[in-house]
Amino acid sequence: MYRVKQLDTTVNLAGFSRWLNGQGVTHRITEEGGFQVLWLEDPAHAEPVLSALDRFMAEPEIREAVDRQNRSPVFVGGRWQPSPRHAPLVLGIIVFAVTMVWLTAMGQNELAASLMVIDPRDYDWSTMAGRIEALTATLASGQVWRLLTPDFLHFSWTHIIFNSVMLWFLGSQIEWFDGRARLIMLFVITSLISNGLQYFVSGPLFGGLSGVVYGILGYCWLSQRSAPRFQFPPALVTFAVAWMVIGFTPLPEMIGLGRMANEAHLGGFVAGLALAVVLPVKGRRGG
Repeated sequence: MYRVKQLDTTVNLAGFSRWLNGQGVTHRITEEGGFQVLWLEDPAHAEPVLSALDRFMAEPEIREAVDRQNRSPVFVGGRWQPSPRHAPLVLGIIVFAVTMVWLTAMGQNELAASLMVIDPRDYDWSTMAGRIEALTATLASGQVWRLLTPDFLHFSWTHIIFNSVMLWFLGSQIEWFDGRARLIMLFVITSLISNGLQYFVSGPLFGGLSGVVYGILGYCWLSQRSAPRFQFPPALVTFAVAWMVIGFTPLPEMIGLGRMANEAHLGGFVAGLALAVVLPVKGRRGG
């Protein structure tokens, strides 16, 4: 353990400690000579924790938000543990995505082609000009749903399970704290940007909720900095960004994971960050 801060015993750190537990930050608070001392297991957490502590002590609304989180019915032992009734929209999206895995035979039958941005059998999409022409013709025929439906194409159980877990963990928090309308807006905008970017770069042979998941992660991370309410380990963003960077290298294909939808990940993440900036939080639920 690393000693990072000494405070007077009159400062009540119980709520802040529970919040740190929820963020996955291993720590300890001891009393020494009339003072309380904050210890951290990982010194890399010192700077963000001290910054959060300063805000916790200086801003009453931050303390109220942390206290509201600690009292919330979706937090058990300081950890986010929602039930299906707390995030029915997210649950519905996951159930639909899993159902489509079965109906499309993991993207291998004719139904899968109807979920792609364009039907790859009907157009020459080998060039950028061809992709633009194909998309224009597809949208002109009224098949607008194709801009969103690639989200529900998954090509392995690992793919759908990972996306579902991440969507439930982060998306359920957005639905609970920021509301269903905000989640729908995030889903639609990050889908359009991530799917559009991936299509123009590589063509229609891609799918998955990863672009949306990256968008939700980017939104949660940046929005959290101005209005703390979400719960996720600090290392999650680092891991996700590192994995996105690795996706642009030959490594995933070398280890048998195939080509990743890197542009969808990047487009979704950037869209999520942008939405966190242009959609400030006005009111939050917490109990």
